[in-house]
Amino acid sequence: MKLTTLKHALVAGLATAALAGASAAAAQTAVTATLRADQPGAVIQPEVYGQFAEHLGRGIYEGVWVGEDSKIPNTKGYRTDVVEALKAIKVPLVRWPGGCFADDYHWREGVGPRDKRPVKVNVLWGGVEEPNSFGTNEFMDFAELIGAKTYVAGNVGTGSPQEMAEWVEYMVSPTNSTIANQRRANGRDKPWKLDYFGVGNENWGCGGQMTAAHYTNLYRNFAEFVRVPKGTKTEKIAGGANSDDYNWTETMMASAAKNMDQISVHYYTIPTSKWDHKGSATKFDEQLWADTMVQALRMDELVTKHTAIMDKYDPEKRVGLSVDEWGIWHDVEPGTNPGFLYQQNTMRDAVAAGATLNIFHKHAQRVRLTAIAQMVNVLQAMILTDKDKMVLTPTYWVYDLYKPFQGATSLPVELNTPAYTVGKSSVPAVSASAGKDAAGVVHVALVNLDPNKSATVTIKLSGVTGKTAKGRVLTGPTMSAHNTFEAPNAVKPAAFTNASIKGDTLTATLPSKSVVVLDLN
Repeated sequence: MKLTTLKHALVAGLATAALAGASAAAAQTAVTATLRADQPGAVIQPEVYGQFAEHLGRGIYEGVWVGEDSKIPNTKGYRTDVVEALKAIKVPLVRWPGGCFADDYHWREGVGPRDKRPVKVNVLWGGVEEPNSFGTNEFMDFAELIGAKTYVAGNVGTGSPQEMAEWVEYMVSPTNSTIANQRRANGRDKPWKLDYFGVGNENWGCGGQMTAAHYTNLYRNFAEFVRVPKGTKTEKIAGGANSDDYNWTETMMASAAKNMDQISVHYYTIPTSKWDHKGSATKFDEQLWADTMVQALRMDELVTKHTAIMDKYDPEKRVGLSVDEWGIWHDVEPGTNPGFLYQQNTMRDAVAAGATLNIFHKHAQRVRLTAIAQMVNVLQAMILTDKDKMVLTPTYWVYDLYKPFQGATSLPVELNTPAYTVGKSSVPAVSASAGKDAAGVVHVALVNLDPNKSATVTIKLSGVTGKTAKGRVLTGPTMSAHNTFEAPNAVKPAAFTNASIKGDTLTATLPSKSVVVLDLN
């Protein structure tokens, strides 16, 4: 090669490298923030990481319960692999038996010898037989097995105050009443701890098609008979609004705030905004990714506005806001029963989950309990099963990353982030939250909502003594990356090394479409 040719080649190579560097810089989002550990907020209650298990599809049967005689490895009838997976993410609470199923459920049909329990038809979800094999004893024992608090949803739609009162007595009475002794005859001597009791579910819809005024009166009536022994506490949760029905919250708080400990709100992210065609869980383009993020981040507006109404009637913030059904709702997987609501779970679901949990952290003073829908095999599940196989979803791994926030004190994060925009959909490119645990360690959660660009986040630390930043990252090669029974580890957390602290500044470079949790030590 001639010298002049070599010179031209070197110049061309340097120019190409410079262009590549400029392109890489352009493809990166710059974000700044301030973390104020010296201005602590409310405690992030562990129950914010609660789960929802309804008698729906394969959520209970096969998902949790297989029976003692099953070939699938089990512990007293509960799937061993599922139990261990739930314990690993420290599930703090499980809500059961519904959902819409709750207001058709009569508890006496689910106690006593299993071979004597009546077989019903689950008219709400798929028209399949409901054997009642998994009832009160099985649920309460399951919660104890995984170390979770109990949230039982009562039947207002087709039940009565008496039926509800006797169910509570069956679960918690230490006396020798006939009903308490029925519990003992069914194998449980000691009363269970009933942590939360929901008085009905979605009574504006499947729970009875009621008006807010009618349900408010019924709630006061039913709630009066949720009686527990002196010295014990069961929080009463009122059935709250459907997403942005602020009149429902206003009516309930105006007339029944003193009768409740929490009031619920339900909100599902529908990617297409069309209930009759929600879109595939795995086959979608970037526009639908962005549309999904817009819908998911509506949670902040909903919580803010419901909280403002609650503040009018409860300025002391005694009553909690329970977001006890939330998550992404896709079309069911092709070839599955439409009534079973079985869907896959991708990086899109994981990123939306992380951003939503950051919203709950921000509102920790009012949001004290949530339950993602649902725990196993239904909607935005933690776990999917196929007979004896089990796979953990990307959303499961988000909950694994966020474990340090259970019981941590929320810390304000002032975020200055550009927007991620596709078409008419625009959201902040990065979402963040922070908390300090009981040991004094500060944890920072960062979510990059942009599926294309990495993001460098520079955070000024106020009141933080940590010198090192270590953590884990969840990301995938594509927007639709997900785990299957054939490839169960396609999406899984890895060590995160692109973070450092210099002086009072934390710098982290987040991959595109990622969830990162850092520990500042």
